[in-house]
Amino acid sequence: MPRVHCRPRLVAVLLAALFLAIALPLAAQQRADAPPPQSQASKDQPQDEGPDQSTETLKVNVEVVQLFFNVKDKHGALIPNLTKTDLDIFEDGKPQTIKYFKAESDLPLTLGMLIDTSGSQQRVLEMEKEVGGSFLESTLRPKDEAFVISFDVDINLLQDFTTSTRNLKRALNEAKINTGGGSCGGIPGLGGGPIPCTSSGPRGTALYDAVYLASHDEFSHEVGRKAMILLTDGEDVGSRVKIKEAIEAAQKSDAICYVLLIADRGFYGMGGYGGDSAMKKLAQETGGRVIEVGNKIDKLKQAFEQISQELRSQYNIGYTPTNSTRDGSFRKVEIKGKQPDYKIQARSGYYAMPRKDDR
Repeated sequence: MPRVHCRPRLVAVLLAALFLAIALPLAAQQRADAPPPQSQASKDQPQDEGPDQSTETLKVNVEVVQLFFNVKDKHGALIPNLTKTDLDIFEDGKPQTIKYFKAESDLPLTLGMLIDTSGSQQRVLEMEKEVGGSFLESTLRPKDEAFVISFDVDINLLQDFTTSTRNLKRALNEAKINTGGGSCGGIPGLGGGPIPCTSSGPRGTALYDAVYLASHDEFSHEVGRKAMILLTDGEDVGSRVKIKEAIEAAQKSDAICYVLLIADRGFYGMGGYGGDSAMKKLAQETGGRVIEVGNKIDKLKQAFEQISQELRSQYNIGYTPTNSTRDGSFRKVEIKGKQPDYKIQARSGYYAMPRKDDR
């Protein structure tokens, strides 16, 4: 009996056809037997999963209020390894149920560095560039991003969001003292900013405007951990917004504000300067703090190191407010430690803004 010789390619085709003949009916039966797919709304609905709940869920669920904060002892040392049973949280004085609690030292960080380039910083600017650049290089990780803004009579976006520390350091080095008349414009690249060019009078250090624009035009479009670092003497001259509006913008963007008070005492003479009180209010309301540096490079290095440690030692707490009304009002939030010597460094509250589809 003669042997039949099948070409290998024909055998492969026949085998493929046989596989499809068997697999397709089975797949159709599996689809018929499978439960209906979960809707996006139900997938986004948060579950109380304790400390391992996904942070991504919190980002997409508008009902959960998130706060990043530090806990320190009475000596100012950071306290690690706390759990949600060590803390209570209140909104407008009413206790809330903690839905989420976790140490978030590795969560991506969005950072904004705002550097004062007004005439008062003439003799400290180079120090700020050097130490600020080293801070960015040592603190930012590949998944982090940052931007750089300089402010004086104008506000300039020297570097928009990037993960490149090289570009950020180059932007810092481009910062120059400016005591001119100002162009009366917004931040280049930020859509011009929301502040109208109608103000008259002297403009010397548009500090409050810079905070407002960084919050409104940069941070407000980001999610997750956000921190703003201001290198300034705290003196504002000629801003179009008040400190209250700057603080409100920072709170609405969820940006923690750290202020490094850097002042060349020789510039002010016997009169001194008085920007520290407004800066303390900005920092306290947003969960940051003010660190006095003066014109000492060692103090500036220490200040940046403290900020780096705090940003990498944050806790993240989340809760669903018992007051579900979204009327745009400010809600005061207080985190209390069950140990009397716990010092909580957190923002003072949030604005219950309407959802986009409710506006």
